[in-house]
Amino acid sequence: MPLLNKVRTAASGGPGGDTAARSLSRLRSALTLFFALDGFLFAGWVVRIPAVKEQTGASAGDLGLALLEVSAGAVVTMTLTGRLCRRYGSHAVTVATAALLSLSVALPALARSPLALGLVLLVFGAAYGGINVAMNSAAVDVVTALRRPVMPGFHAAFSLGGMLGAGLGGLLAGSLSPTAHLLGLTLAGLALTGVAGPVLLRHPSPAPPEVRPARSAGTDAPGARPGGSRRAVLVFGTIALCTAYGEGALADWGALHLTQDLHADPGAAAAGYSVFALTMTVGRLSGTALLERLGQTRTLVTGGATAAAGMLLGALAPTVWAALLGFAVTGLGLANVFPVAVARAGALAGPAGVATASTLGYGGMLLGPPSIGFLADWFSLPAALTTVAVLAAGAAVMGYLARDAGEARTA
Repeated sequence: MPLLNKVRTAASGGPGGDTAARSLSRLRSALTLFFALDGFLFAGWVVRIPAVKEQTGASAGDLGLALLEVSAGAVVTMTLTGRLCRRYGSHAVTVATAALLSLSVALPALARSPLALGLVLLVFGAAYGGINVAMNSAAVDVVTALRRPVMPGFHAAFSLGGMLGAGLGGLLAGSLSPTAHLLGLTLAGLALTGVAGPVLLRHPSPAPPEVRPARSAGTDAPGARPGGSRRAVLVFGTIALCTAYGEGALADWGALHLTQDLHADPGAAAAGYSVFALTMTVGRLSGTALLERLGQTRTLVTGGATAAAGMLLGALAPTVWAALLGFAVTGLGLANVFPVAVARAGALAGPAGVATASTLGYGGMLLGPPSIGFLADWFSLPAALTTVAVLAAGAAVMGYLARDAGEARTA
C-alpha cells in the first residue's frame, strides 16, 4: 500500500510526506473549487428564472412543470452516477459533469417555449445531479486520506458559491439579458473546469482499495450483519432527506411566512432566507473544528436538535425579529448534518452510498415545498413549517441510533 504509507508519513512528517501532503492539498483545493462552481452556476440560473419565464411565455403551471424536469434529471442521474464513478473514477466523472453543467446552464436562455425549456432543464438537472454525486464521492476519499472530518468545508464552498452566484446575478439582472448572463456563466464554468480539472485527472483517488470499506450498498463490512451496511446507508440518506426538507421549505416559504403571518415589510421578508443561508455557511466553515471536538454522532444529534428548536421559534414566534432569529438558529443547526450524513454513507458504501444519500437528500428538498403548501391549505403556514422541526428532531434521533455505523472509518 505505497500511497497509504505516503499518507501516513505525511501525517507524521516522515520521508515522502511532503509529496503526499502536497498532492492531497491540491486535490482538496481543486474539489473545493468544484463545489463552489456547482453552487455558483445553480444560483446564477435560479435568479434568472423570472426573466426566462417571461421570455418563454410560460404560465405558472408551465414553469412548475419545466422546473420539475430539473428534479427528474437530477434524480435519474444520481442513481446512475455511483456506477460511473466505480467504473471510471469519481475524479473523471466530476470533471465531465462539471463541463456538462457549465454548458447546460446557458440552454434555458435559448429556449423560446415551455416545452423547449423543460427539455433543456432535463439536461441541466442531469448534469447537476451527476456532479453532486461524483464530487461528494471524491470528497469522501479525500476525507479518508486526510484522517480529518473536512467534508463540511466542501459544502461551505458550495454555499459560498451559491451566495456569490445569487448576488452577482442580482446585480446583473437589470443590465444583462438572460442569454448574455448565462453564457457568461458557461464561460466562467468552463474556465474553472479547465483550471481545476487537470488536477483531479492527474491524481488518482487518494484512498487505496485496501483501506476502503465495502464499495457497494449491498456489500457489508467485515463482521457486519448481512444487510447492515445497506440499512445504515438508508438511515443516513433519510437523515439527509430530513435536513434538505427544511432547506427547501425555508427557501420557498420563509419569506411568505414573514409577510403573510407576521406582516413583515418586503426587506425584512427577503432577509429570512438570507440569514438562514448565512448562518448555514458560517456553520459549515466551522464544521471541521466542530467535528474534531464533538465527533460525528454528537454533531448530528446536536445539529438536529438545534435546528428543531430554531424552527419552532421561526414558525411560531409572534414577531418578525424573533422569527428571523429562529431561521438563523435553524441554519446553524442544519449546516453540518447533510455533509456528515453523506460522508458516513460514502464511508460505508463508496460512490453507491453517496448516490443513495444524495438522491434521498435531494428528494427531501423537492418534497419540502409542496408538502408545506398542502399542509398550509389544511391547517396554517406556521403549523406546516413546524414539520421542519419535527423532521430535524427525527434526524437527531436517527443520528444517535446509527452512532456505531461507519464512524470509526470516517473520524
